[in-house]
Amino acid sequence: MPICTSCTHPTPFLYTVYQSAHNTRLEQCTACHAFADPYVEHDTLTLLLDLILLKRDVYRHLLFNRGLGARKAGRVGLVNPVTDAQEAQHGTNTSTNQANASRWYLIARLGAALITVDACALLPGLFVLPDGGNRNWEPEAIKCFVRILSGCVVETVAFHAGIMIACYTILTFLAWNHRSRRKTTADVQVSGIRREFRYSHVPLTLLYSSLTKLFLLFLLSIWRPAPSAAPVGIDATSIHPIAVSILRVFDEDQLDREWIVRNVLGGMAAGFGLRVVLDCHPFFTTAIILVGWAIKTAVAGLVSGWVGLITHGDYDTPGEIWLAYSIP
Repeated sequence: MPICTSCTHPTPFLYTVYQSAHNTRLEQCTACHAFADPYVEHDTLTLLLDLILLKRDVYRHLLFNRGLGARKAGRVGLVNPVTDAQEAQHGTNTSTNQANASRWYLIARLGAALITVDACALLPGLFVLPDGGNRNWEPEAIKCFVRILSGCVVETVAFHAGIMIACYTILTFLAWNHRSRRKTTADVQVSGIRREFRYSHVPLTLLYSSLTKLFLLFLLSIWRPAPSAAPVGIDATSIHPIAVSILRVFDEDQLDREWIVRNVLGGMAAGFGLRVVLDCHPFFTTAIILVGWAIKTAVAGLVSGWVGLITHGDYDTPGEIWLAYSIP
């Protein structure tokens, strides 16, 4: 059943369709009396921009309401809520497995596209073009891209597997905690998100959250900041040495914007998405992200020697190049 994007209360219908598909009327939530899901009228570009901006309601729309909640008007222009409710309930009971299969298919398609984009973003930093005299660099570039793509697939699967294991552990603990606090399970208040939650929502949320990271990496790839003509000096005599050390972290030659976007902002976006889909305290979502990071780091250490084949001047071994772009 769809949910209200404002208060997460379950609602049978999101909008009513009249004579044509473009003649619709949004339904109000019976709990908060706001529009149940305004995003049913928005186009794909608006959804994409709101995903990049990490808006909570667009996550709820895409995860729980996409393609659901339509109520058709009768031939005489009237709505038959009883018949529509029975059809909606029948459809909900008979198409749960089909909805899960469609969700996993969407995860596979979206994951393949985003992993390919991520590998393309990593290629310029890991593959160094040879000298101008050597024109046979195309096979090496293709070989390097295939290895980078394989490494991205392995790390992404490891990260999602770690997140899924941590989510199962946390949700099991929270369910046990609720049962231990209440004498009867009937007294436990379950939100609409918890009621409609499926574990297939977790990898889909992580993929949606990665759009913010990939968008910023795309901007960095086409619009790199120009180095300053002269470095800005810091008067160490008037500033505490600890403050000087902190300020020098933000120097152009030491600040790695791609690493910050990929790891810090990417982790924050993933944590925000999990906060929406799991409907739990931010402490638990932070712990889940840390578990995923730890597992991905371990896997990155295993595949780094195979993927990082192109040496770079700043690193001693080829594997350090791959680890530098991976989650710490």
